[in-house]
Amino acid sequence: MKPDTDAMAPLNLGDLDLTTDEFILDEVDTIDKFSPLFLALSLPLSLSLSLSIPTFPPSLSLQRMEGMLSGFQSDLSSISSEIQTLQQQSVSMNMRLKNRQAVRSHLSQLVDELVVPGAMIQVILESPVTEQEFLEQLHELNNKINFAKELSFRETLACSDIQDIVDRLKIKAVTKIREFILQKIYSFRKPMTNYQIPQNTLLKYRFFYQFLLANERTVAKEIRDEYVDTMSKIYYSYFKSYSGRLLKVQYEEVADKDDLMGVEDTAKKGFFSKPSLKSRNTIFTLGQRGAVLSPAELEGPILIPHTAQRGDCRYPYETLFRSQHYALLDNGCREFLFLSDFFMVAGNSALDLFNSVMGKTLSLFLKSMSTYVSDCYDSIAVFLCIHIILRFRAITNKRTIPALDKYWDAVLELLWPRFELILEMNIQSIRNTDPQKLGVLDTRPHYITRRYAEFSSAIVSINQTFTSERTHTLLGQLQVEVENFVLKMAAEFPSRRDQLIFLINNYDMMLSVLMERAADDSKEVEGFQQLLQARSQEFIEEILSSPFGGMIAFVKESEALTEKGQLDRLKNDEARITQLVRGFSSTWKQSVEALSQDVMRSFTNFKNGTGIIQGALTQLIQYYHGFHKVLAQPTFRSLAVRSELINLHHLMVEVKKHKPNF
Repeated sequence: MKPDTDAMAPLNLGDLDLTTDEFILDEVDTIDKFSPLFLALSLPLSLSLSLSIPTFPPSLSLQRMEGMLSGFQSDLSSISSEIQTLQQQSVSMNMRLKNRQAVRSHLSQLVDELVVPGAMIQVILESPVTEQEFLEQLHELNNKINFAKELSFRETLACSDIQDIVDRLKIKAVTKIREFILQKIYSFRKPMTNYQIPQNTLLKYRFFYQFLLANERTVAKEIRDEYVDTMSKIYYSYFKSYSGRLLKVQYEEVADKDDLMGVEDTAKKGFFSKPSLKSRNTIFTLGQRGAVLSPAELEGPILIPHTAQRGDCRYPYETLFRSQHYALLDNGCREFLFLSDFFMVAGNSALDLFNSVMGKTLSLFLKSMSTYVSDCYDSIAVFLCIHIILRFRAITNKRTIPALDKYWDAVLELLWPRFELILEMNIQSIRNTDPQKLGVLDTRPHYITRRYAEFSSAIVSINQTFTSERTHTLLGQLQVEVENFVLKMAAEFPSRRDQLIFLINNYDMMLSVLMERAADDSKEVEGFQQLLQARSQEFIEEILSSPFGGMIAFVKESEALTEKGQLDRLKNDEARITQLVRGFSSTWKQSVEALSQDVMRSFTNFKNGTGIIQGALTQLIQYYHGFHKVLAQPTFRSLAVRSELINLHHLMVEVKKHKPNF
């Protein structure tokens, strides 16, 4: 039987007509069919088609078999090359697909950015600007405007298709935003309007101004100028009215050029001069005025003038100053933050914009301060105002708001020279004081020293938080003049005893007042402590010299001779010694009693008088102990009068009975 040659012919893959036209190139699974994995999986099927070997009859020759195997070998080579070709086509198609996908992604983004949705057009044209959807679509419109600008730089032709509609939407949005913001700014001008409420509303829509600044700078400048002009007038009008009303609740009695520390109370003024203060001492007393610096009052609510007038309340100038400037601080900080946030400015630009808004108001304040300072003679009021400003400046620094720094410096430049001038005038007034024109002499504390003590303690206590070396220097000069004045006044007394009483009373009074407010280690306190101690010791010697002067003189003389080894020179003073021993024993109790009463009558401060009495009794015991030691020397050991000496311990017990208890 003859074999079927058609059946035995080798199967060529080309006969399958596997062309690329049969593949769907725009679908991903096309790649899977032509992937190497597919080829690997489909290989057995191809081989089964091409390598099917028919059965040969036994009569087939070996030559025929050889030819068949050679054909089979060539078919295998052809399959290998076709597989390679298909792999290359697969890689190429995969690359083309990725490129098309990348192009599609970019084109999709481009189309999305270029297309203006109908919803956007409807919202921008019809929705109120206060709606959240308007704000959202405005953000989208801003993005499309920026994208269109970017494409126009690249000369993209598609940009021209949307430019017209984007421009018209921009004009509509700008118009609606302009009307909205200007309406809010105009609402500030209504009387009794709390402008902070519309300011907070504007902050919610701060993107509106950002949109205008990016797309229509002319309108943005118009809005900014309108805001500056409106708020500048509002602040100026408000603070001018408020400051004027505050002055109506100020104390009517204020210090003048004649109310100085060294001016005598009996001084007469000219016929046309205005009456002096009812009590000049109040000018130099701090009292409750220092409370204005406490945190509770410093940042407390501002004064309401009409409420104060209704209650017939009056306040010192520094209280009005605090209220006025705290209102300025609060409004200034709020305004600076609003300007920085809404108008998107920082650094010097923010400061310039702030000065455009608040400049007229700050100039009004400085002019008012200059007028007040030029005719002010209340140094405590000026000093309190200085420290109010120092504390307010610290508050603004803590809030990191530099807007008012230059104003604080300008106010301090007005206040410091005036304070120093008033202080120098007081120093000069004390220097020029004539003790003989100050009325009747009195050992009690003088009213001028009391003025100094109150004033110095006030300045020292205020100056503790923000220390000023210039202030310390001026206080030192004032203290020197007061010490000289006290010495000049003391010299008017005829007796040294009265002089010492006057000095001790004045030093003690000044020290007591200073210690109420100043620190114990302050220069003023230390200085008067030393003066008081020295004069008290001298007074103790003075009051002991009258009843016990003979014994004290003998003890001092004996101690001096003992140091020189010449005590024998007193060997023949037995009569003197006998008189001293018996005189002390018989009169010391009466003398101590009289001494105590005299001291308590002489000093206005009972505590100080008690201290002097205790010091005098202690000194007396020391002298009598010295008297014992002298008489115990070999030179006087044989004297019979030694047996009449009072026992030292017994004397100490008896002396304690005479110590006053206060």
